Amino acid sequence: MTENEARDEICRVGRSLFERGYVHATAGNISVRLDDGFLITPTDACLGFLDPARLARLDAQGQQTGGDRASKTIALHTRIYAAARGFDAATACVIHTHSTHCVALTLGNPQAELLPALTPYFVMKVGHVPVIPYHRPGAPEAAEQVAQTIARYGAAGTPIRAAMLARLGPNVWHETPAAAMAVLEELEETARLQMLTQATRPAPLTPDQIDELRRTFGARW
Repeated sequence: MTENEARDEICRVGRSLFERGYVHATAGNISVRLDDGFLITPTDACLGFLDPARLARLDAQGQQTGGDRASKTIALHTRIYAAARGFDAATACVIHTHSTHCVALTLGNPQAELLPALTPYFVMKVGHVPVIPYHRPGAPEAAEQVAQTIARYGAAGTPIRAAMLARLGPNVWHETPAAAMAVLEELEETARLQMLTQATRPAPLTPDQIDELRRTFGARW
């Protein structure tokens, strides 16, 4: 993907997420890792109304070289790229949102992981989603904990594609903006199912069912 293609794709994905209610107001951000740096949505930008020419451009060291002022979450995104690419070298996009149902699940007594293995596609397309305890937006401690968590899960043989910042929202990553968006969609829809069925406490998939998905589809669980 060229830089111009990446700029257009960030804007397309941002608009799609906004129009379908996965992001709101000026919450959320999207970045793409380039061969020689990064693109990221500007601070306080609405993802539904992005201008490709105004996306923040940063060099490989994270120093801004063009566009509007970069989102403060670039520090978190660069830590995610550095950690995640150790387990999937093609990782090239990070999306952060404040998706409603994901955030709602962390407002009570958050667990170590956001969700159990409720559906086969959640197991196949998302996998484990560890919850990072609350820190203020942009806190360097959160970035450090996310990077450590990616390394810990990867070393255990279960590389992750998402981490949940308690009371803030999920970060997801993949090879392209479209692929990362698909992870986010599956994650938020599974969180919605969990919220809708909390009274009945649905049982997760069994270990044998999860193992079958792992053997058949290469599930990440």
